Amino acid sequence: MLLFILLGGLAYSCQNRPKEVLNRKRMERLMYDVYIAEATMENDYRNFDSSEKKEAYINRIFKAHKTTQAQWDTSLSWYSDRIDLYLKMNDSVKVRLQRVRQGIDALMAQQNRDDPALLPPSYLPPFYTFSMPDPKKGFRFRLDSTELSSKVTGNDFLFSFSAIGIPSGFSSVFTSLLTLVYSDTTIYRFQHIKENKTYEFSASKYIPGDTITEITGFVRLQDSTGMAPHIQLYNIYLRDIQTSSETDSLKAVPDIPAGSSLTPDSVELLKTDAEELFKPDSIKEVQ
Repeated sequence: MLLFILLGGLAYSCQNRPKEVLNRKRMERLMYDVYIAEATMENDYRNFDSSEKKEAYINRIFKAHKTTQAQWDTSLSWYSDRIDLYLKMNDSVKVRLQRVRQGIDALMAQQNRDDPALLPPSYLPPFYTFSMPDPKKGFRFRLDSTELSSKVTGNDFLFSFSAIGIPSGFSSVFTSLLTLVYSDTTIYRFQHIKENKTYEFSASKYIPGDTITEITGFVRLQDSTGMAPHIQLYNIYLRDIQTSSETDSLKAVPDIPAGSSLTPDSVELLKTDAEELFKPDSIKEVQ
C-alpha cells in the first residue's frame, strides 16, 4: 500500500509538471551532460580558467539540449522539491556515468594487457589514450584485400575516430594518414588533428579500372607540450559507409602532390613540410 501511494504520488507530480519544467527523460539527459561538463571544467583548469569560459561551455550544453540556463534552474528547483523523484533521477544518471566509466576502464585495461607484438597488423583498437606508456604515441594498421573484404561487405567504407582532450591552441604535430593501394594507383588521405571532433576518411574498394589491394593507416602525435596525457581517441573503426554516422564529421580528402615521397613512417616529412604539402578538399592520385 505504501509503495502504491508513493508511485501514485510520483505519477501525480509528473502529470502536474509546469510546462517550463523539462520532463524526466530530458532532465536526466541534461543532468548527465552537465555533470560531465562540471567534471571537465574542474579538471581542465588550463582551458577553463575564467568564469566567462565556464559559462560559455555550459551554454553550449544547454544549446545542444535546446534549453536555457533559466529552464535548467527552474527544472532543477522543481525536481529538488520532490526529493524522492529527484533522488531516483540522480541515481539513474550516476548509474549511466558509472557504466560508461567502467567501459572505458575495461578498454584501457585490455590495451595495457595486449602485447603489440602479438597483435595482427590489421588490429584497430576501439579506444586509445596517449597517457599509456607507449613510445610510438599512436597506432598503425594494415589490411590486405582479403581482410578488408571480411570487414566491409559493400563497395564504400569508412575509417573513423573521435578525439577528445585536445586543448585550444594545441600546436603539436598530430596527424592521421590513410593509404589506399590499388593495382596501379596509390591514394593518400591525410588530416591534421586540431579539434575535439569526429574525423572520417571515406574510400572505395574499386575506382575506374582498378581494384584495391591493401590499405594502411596511422594516427600519430608528436607532442612537445606535455599535454598528450589529456588526449584520447575513441569510436575507432573501419566499416561499411552505410552503417556510419555523418554527425559532426570531417571528410579528410587532402591533395598530396605527385612525386611526394610519403609513407606511414615518414615522420620527418610530416614534421617539416606538412603544412606546405597538404591542401584540403581535393584528392590527388599518384600513379
